[in-house]
Amino acid sequence: MKQSFSAKGLAVAGICIALAFVLSFVKIFSAPLGGSVTLLSMFFVCVIGYLYGPKYSLTAALAYGILQFVQKPEIYTPLQVIIDYGFAFTALGLSGFFKNTKHGLQFGYLAGVTGRFIFAVISGVAFFGEYVPEGWNPLIYSMCYNGAYIYIEAAITLIIVTIPAVTHAIERVRNTLL
Repeated sequence: MKQSFSAKGLAVAGICIALAFVLSFVKIFSAPLGGSVTLLSMFFVCVIGYLYGPKYSLTAALAYGILQFVQKPEIYTPLQVIIDYGFAFTALGLSGFFKNTKHGLQFGYLAGVTGRFIFAVISGVAFFGEYVPEGWNPLIYSMCYNGAYIYIEAAITLIIVTIPAVTHAIERVRNTLL
């Protein structure tokens, strides 16, 4: 009988989720209406996809979204919870679709972060549009607001993971685990 998930893959995913969760408390900047720039927390969710592919990354990203909800639940409507914590964080798992591509870590990370951004923008327009400053279009405001903290963290992360020593270390870990 073939197993759906390997014990090693689940263990590594668990370690990555734990690292992401702990690093989500290391806030470089917190936005006033929610969202923050953390120290590489999204990276450790996305690296699961780079190591093991979409089955692992989507599952782990959903688990991470549940942890984020448990950590600091912000509930306005049930649909908002599903979009903000279910879909937005699970979108980080899109990274797994780039597992076997050139620069898969970087492109996968950007895909995951962009997926999270899209759901954050949808939530911003649908559930928080009433808080948009007068004169602003809710879509543009949500894109600016969510893009600021999500893509600042993404830029910091991409700078760090493109440092040759870091890239080499990640590849060594990948080769060891696979």
